[in-house]
Amino acid sequence: MRSSLERILLPVGVTSCFIALWHGLVLWSGSTIFPTPVDAFTGIVELMRHGVLLNYIVASLFRVSVGFLLAVLIGIPAGLFVGWFGRAFSAFNPLIQILRPISPIAWIPVAILWFGLSDLAPIFLIFLSSIFPILTATIAAVQNIQLVYLRAARNFHVHGLALFKKIILPATMPQIITGIRLALGIAWLVVVAAEMIAVNSGLGYLIIDARNAGKRYDLVVAGMILIGLIGLILDLAIRKLQQLDEVRWGFQSFAAR
Repeated sequence: MRSSLERILLPVGVTSCFIALWHGLVLWSGSTIFPTPVDAFTGIVELMRHGVLLNYIVASLFRVSVGFLLAVLIGIPAGLFVGWFGRAFSAFNPLIQILRPISPIAWIPVAILWFGLSDLAPIFLIFLSSIFPILTATIAAVQNIQLVYLRAARNFHVHGLALFKKIILPATMPQIITGIRLALGIAWLVVVAAEMIAVNSGLGYLIIDARNAGKRYDLVVAGMILIGLIGLILDLAIRKLQQLDEVRWGFQSFAAR
């Protein structure tokens, strides 16, 4: 009971202190431009009253969902293949390591050139930002499988697709989930940046439009708060996957600390 209460009170207490500090610093500085927490909350209410808030959120979530799911569907099988077969790793790893450090933001001009000012541009950027964390996490997970699992599989004559289904995928899933969680956070960052430049809808567009339209920094900060809250919700949803029986064993040692 005490542990459950602490898990609620600690984040609530820290968040409350942060809001109080924010409010106090704005009042102390005497700024008439940067909003207080009340101003930002009022901005969210204004967006809801005008009926545009839901449209902005849905637009951003749609782009993230499509790009991220494509990265998962391609990244995991590709990572299993490249991680398992030595020749595939030798062939593809140099290209992966060349493309991986390139910031998704650097691809924005290319995305606009290829796809124009449409949803395909941010979806492409989200896909790029998501696939490399998933791909590299999957490759590393395959290459770090404990030999005892593979020896047991050989003893029971498990080969081919059955080996991937019964041994490799379950053994690598905890690390893959970690890569997916990291990729989702990056994807949510990238969609905001892409929407500031490549489209005219979504939370990123809301922020840049509010700044340009009379310097409405209350709406700018309101958009930032919404981005943070939705990011928290997405992270909590991904963390639920860690509670599945198939992957929970991989996090037991950390949870026991």
